[in-house]
Amino acid sequence: MHEFASDPPIEERVGDLLERREETVAVAEGCTGGLASVLLTSVPGASDYLDRALVPYDYDALRDLLAVSRETLDAHGAVSEPAVREVARGIRDTADATWGIATAGVAGPGGGSAETPVGTGFVGVAHAAPWGTNGSDATVTRYEFDGDRDAVRERLARQALADLEAVARAQE
Repeated sequence: MHEFASDPPIEERVGDLLERREETVAVAEGCTGGLASVLLTSVPGASDYLDRALVPYDYDALRDLLAVSRETLDAHGAVSEPAVREVARGIRDTADATWGIATAGVAGPGGGSAETPVGTGFVGVAHAAPWGTNGSDATVTRYEFDGDRDAVRERLARQALADLEAVARAQE
């Protein structure tokens, strides 16, 4: 969804959506380092829907806090679709929230590779459906952003909220 000058900011739209639906979100941010959480908490009343935010920045934290498997990290690395899917599910489930959001990426200026160049970001969105429905799921999307470290991190944080909004609205 594109934002127009008259649209409320993404953090307000997500907050309104979650509050209206009486749902909660938990966030685990790697590359964005808490920026998505800062956006969410900039809206008055965020405590009604934001359960928690973590910034697990290394393999040990991902394994300890969110049970991301050693096998996934070893085979794919933290900046990968499989790892981000596990992180989104892990934050959703450890928080017992309706939604889990995960971000990972390479903001630069260094750290990129041919497979994962600087500017690459992943957003995972995991939804907890009611027990017994087998409807819980998780999506992961890969993005490529231009710009310096700050620009990549901010764009990825905003994209994470936009992805949550899109997935939630698709369920309506």
